[in-house]
Amino acid sequence: MFGARGPASLNLAVRDLQPSATVAINELSDSLRRQGRRIHKLGLGQSPFPVPRPVVEALRRHAHEKDYLPVKGLQALRAAIVGYLERRHGVVRTAEDVLVAPGSKELMFLLQVAFTGDLLLPTPAWVSYAPQAQIIGRTVHYLPMHAARRWCLDPEALDAHCRERPDRPRVVVLNYPSNPAGTTYARAELEAMAEVARRHRIIVLSDEIYGELHHEGRHVSIAPLYPEGTIVSTGLSKWCGAGGWRLGAFVFPPELRWLLSAMGAIASESYTSTSAPIQHAAVTAFEGGAEIDDYLVRARSVLRGLGGMVTQSLRATGAEVVTPEGGFYVFANYDGRREELAARGIFTSTQLATRLLDEVGVALLPGAAFGRSEHELGLRLAYVDFDGASALQAAGLEAVDEPFVARHGGGVVAAMEAMRGFFG
Repeated sequence: MFGARGPASLNLAVRDLQPSATVAINELSDSLRRQGRRIHKLGLGQSPFPVPRPVVEALRRHAHEKDYLPVKGLQALRAAIVGYLERRHGVVRTAEDVLVAPGSKELMFLLQVAFTGDLLLPTPAWVSYAPQAQIIGRTVHYLPMHAARRWCLDPEALDAHCRERPDRPRVVVLNYPSNPAGTTYARAELEAMAEVARRHRIIVLSDEIYGELHHEGRHVSIAPLYPEGTIVSTGLSKWCGAGGWRLGAFVFPPELRWLLSAMGAIASESYTSTSAPIQHAAVTAFEGGAEIDDYLVRARSVLRGLGGMVTQSLRATGAEVVTPEGGFYVFANYDGRREELAARGIFTSTQLATRLLDEVGVALLPGAAFGRSEHELGLRLAYVDFDGASALQAAGLEAVDEPFVARHGGGVVAAMEAMRGFFG
C-alpha cells in the first residue's frame, strides 16, 4: 500500500545513496564465488591475519560479560588506549579524553553529526567519508592529491584553500598509512601540516587505524605536533585483525572536550555502548606485550614483501604506482594506457574495474569510489587475498623474500598473473 508514495518520502540526502563500495564488492565477490567463479578478492580491506592469541583468550575469559558499559567506554579500556598512544606515539591524554564505539566508522559519522563545519577531504580518500557527509548534509571540499607527492596532502594546498575561505570551522581528514594508497607522511611533512592547521584553527581527524602496520614500524602521529586540535582515530580492525569485532576509539585533546561530550550524548541516544566482552578483550590488545609485538613484526614483514611484489607486477602492466609504506593497499593509475584501453571500450575507472572482474576474476575498486574523476583510470587494490595465519607463522621461521611471497601470496599472486594477462 505504500509502494506509490514510499520512495518519494525518502530523505533527499539518502535518495541516491548507494551501498558502501567496499562492502558491495565484498558481497558481490562472495556471491560470484558461490556460483563457482574463481574470484581474486582485492576489494574489501579486511586484514588477512588472525586476531592475536592473547586477545582471543581475553575474549573467552570475558564472554560472560553482559552489562551495558559506560557510553564513553570501559574505564580500563580507555586507560589502556591512552597508555598505548603515549607509549607508542608520544600522545599524552587521559582516559577522560577517549570515546569508544562499535567501530571508528561510527565515530566518524557522529563527528559529522555533532560538528557543523566543512569537511576537507584529500583525495583519493576512503570510500565512506564523503557519503557520511552527504547523509548529514555537510559540505565537502575535495583537496586533490597526486602521485608525484606520494598521494600525500600538500600543506600549501591546504593553506591556500583556507585562505580562500577564511573563518570557516573545518575538519580535515588525514588518513595514514593511507587507504587507498598505502603511503604515509614523514615527520617533517606532518610538522608543516600542523603549522597550517594551527594557523587556520582546523580540527584534524588523524585516522591512524593502519598506524601499527607501517611496514617499518615507524609510524609518526601528528597529535604531539598539533596537540590542541588533533583527534586520533584508532581501533582493532586493521592492526589487530579484528574488523568484525567492531571496536574503534577517538582520542580527543582537552581543548575539544566539548566535542567529545556532544558526540557522547549522541552515542547515548543511538548505539548506547559497545559490546562488553569485546571491550574487555580490547584492554589486552592495547596493553600489548611481547607476543603482540612479535605478531606485528611478522605482519609488517609479510605486508612489506607482498606490497613490493604487487607494485612491481602492476608497473609491469603499465601502471603508475607509488610503493606502499604501510597497510595493505596500492593505488594504480592506467592513464598511460588510455588509448589502448579506449580501443577496448574502456574509458572510465568503473569500466576498467568491471572488465577486470568480468574477464579475469579480479575484484577491486575503481578510483571513482575514492573521490577521483571517473575519467582518471585509477584502481585501488587491497592485497589481502592470502592465508594470513600460514604466512604469519612462516614469517617467524624464514626470510620474507620473493620465494616466500610466491609460496604464501595465494590469491594476491594469482590476481597479479591475471592482471598481466588482461593488460597484455
